[in-house]
Amino acid sequence: MDRTVIENGFYILRYKNEDGKILNYEEAVSQEFIQFHFCQKGSGNFLFNGGSYQLPLMSKNVILLYNPQKALPIDLNLTPDSALVSLVISIKKFHSLFSEDANHIHFLSPENSTKKYYDTRPISPAMSVVLSQIMEIKIHESIQTLYFKGKVYELLSLFFNKNEDADVEQCPFLVDEKNVRKIRKAKEIILSQMTEPPTLQELSAEIGLNIKKLKEGFKQIYGDTVYGYLLDHKMNEARSMLNSKQYNINEISLKLGYSTSSHFIVAFKKKFGTTPKKYLMSVSS
Repeated sequence: MDRTVIENGFYILRYKNEDGKILNYEEAVSQEFIQFHFCQKGSGNFLFNGGSYQLPLMSKNVILLYNPQKALPIDLNLTPDSALVSLVISIKKFHSLFSEDANHIHFLSPENSTKKYYDTRPISPAMSVVLSQIMEIKIHESIQTLYFKGKVYELLSLFFNKNEDADVEQCPFLVDEKNVRKIRKAKEIILSQMTEPPTLQELSAEIGLNIKKLKEGFKQIYGDTVYGYLLDHKMNEARSMLNSKQYNINEISLKLGYSTSSHFIVAFKKKFGTTPKKYLMSVSS
């Protein structure tokens, strides 16, 4: 486990279990802190009351824990090949991030200020990119805290950047399960055919939903355009392949469907601000 203080009342924990057995991690956390646990991969269990109660931690999910009445120390069993990023922030510091906009956050409203709050939700593709950057990129120690500060604020912004409940009535995709299934099918199709993805017209015809509803529904459910989502996925795949050190840049570009490696390099640099070669050097150093 790696612990980095972002600023007073705010720190980040990074866990990576690369052993062949379940590992236990413990961290004292008092009741004035809010906890965000982002499970990038793998799984685990949070233990409470000496293990009498367990809260499962699943891959590609984030858990929010807050109980102003009782301390919630971290007692975590993490399975092999798991990676987790935890943000621990004091309620005072957390309030200061939102100031007058604190009512946007349900559990910060005055009527809920003394109530405990637990929440679990999926990690979005955008959050997944930031988590990979937090876990994997190696930078000089002198600017590590500054780098983490920028990334954890970005992560919190993405976490709370969601549609209000009031918007549900305006979005048929969240109340029409048939349309939701069609949009999910569209996502599965583009991911399975990412080297030669269908056009919007082809995708629309295959799932049986007109292009306008496909575009609106996809953005509503996944928070991005169809091809923006696909690009995020391809770039994450590229990072994973680079991290594995099993493929060269030409091989990766072909596997991701780029006609030339130069096109892949341009896309990677636009997404991450660095070339694949420089990224590979940073994770190998």
